[in-house]
Amino acid sequence: MTMTDRASAEMTVEPLAGALGAEVAGVDLRSPSAADLATIEDLLLRHHVLFFPGQQLDIESHVALGRHFGPLAGHPHLENPFSDHPEIFELAASKGGVADEWHTDLTFMHQPSVMSILHMVTCPDRGGDTLWSNLHLAYEALSQPLQELCDGLSALHDAHPHDRADAMTIHPVVRVHPVTGRKALYVNRHFTRRIVEMSHAESEMLLRHLTRFVTEERFTVRYRWSPGTIAMWDNRCTQHCVLNDFVGERLIQRVTVMGDSVTGAERRWEPFTSARPGDMTRHDRQLRRFLRQGVAETS
Repeated sequence: MTMTDRASAEMTVEPLAGALGAEVAGVDLRSPSAADLATIEDLLLRHHVLFFPGQQLDIESHVALGRHFGPLAGHPHLENPFSDHPEIFELAASKGGVADEWHTDLTFMHQPSVMSILHMVTCPDRGGDTLWSNLHLAYEALSQPLQELCDGLSALHDAHPHDRADAMTIHPVVRVHPVTGRKALYVNRHFTRRIVEMSHAESEMLLRHLTRFVTEERFTVRYRWSPGTIAMWDNRCTQHCVLNDFVGERLIQRVTVMGDSVTGAERRWEPFTSARPGDMTRHDRQLRRFLRQGVAETS
């Protein structure tokens, strides 16, 4: 491995793409020191997604590693095929059937995931690569007028892909990273349903552009897996997508660090729903239902 950054006396870091991503060697994640963990946190802020090949963590070591970074939770809707550990999310596939749509983890929750730590337990010899996108770079590449428009907007996210469209929340379209202060586009194809302050037709047009824009190759890194690799990524500024191009067993185990608080610029406009209930589309009905729930919860 070519050493391009020196993280500590033993840890070496090799950036993988201009946009984001780095491979890290020289640390045993079964027993990381306090200095190792501090270095990893700094590297994550710089590179947004980190890969640690050849780690081979068991479930308890994996969970212990995740707990260093915050409280953990299993998936709120999906069941594991093998493990019954409450803080492990497990996904097994042999002919595709993976998370092959661009998304940020759990954005349908009011306090979504801060970071994810994935263990590639088993993977085919080829195929099933994962791509990540840098949402800071995507925001910064927008024209100034579009940046200013997006700064004042919010979006409704739901868990419809999990057959739970009732699990929903609203987040700013542009969020501010709580540590670095950088802005990031915070909409994704998988969980984001509509722009709250726009009509459905207007929202469809803008979301189609933004969710495609963030996946342009210049913002991304692609990683080819090997068994035993650990990946960590910052859900506050990345999206990811698995390539559904493989045949063979692919088993991942993930711990999910929770407790994110999503903040952005102050909203500038009121939510848009049709003034006449009979004219409302299903998208307007969903938004109005969520807004009524919010009023009930605060009254």
